[in-house]
Amino acid sequence: MNADQILAEIREANLSYLMLAQSLIRGDREQALFRLGVSEDTATMIAALTPAQMMKIASGNTLLCRFRMDDDLVWSLLTSHGKGAANESVSRLHASILMAGRHQEAA
Repeated sequence: MNADQILAEIREANLSYLMLAQSLIRGDREQALFRLGVSEDTATMIAALTPAQMMKIASGNTLLCRFRMDDDLVWSLLTSHGKGAANESVSRLHASILMAGRHQEAA
């Protein structure tokens, strides 16, 4: 993949992310705050973006979304390497709780 293709992929991902975020925020704000890991102020700004503003923001060369699981514990819980299906559900729940707690710390 060359540099132009990578930039095109980033722009497409950014636009998709903004459209999804806006839809989630307009549909169920509290769920959107949790799922997106954004503050009230950020959610208000995203909800108010016009299509032209979204296109302009999406056209940058940096991804707008980022991983919220930035430590080994959460990654281990999400991937559940070598664990059975019953433990996988518990691990995913534990990871969700950890990420939700981090959202609250950031807000």
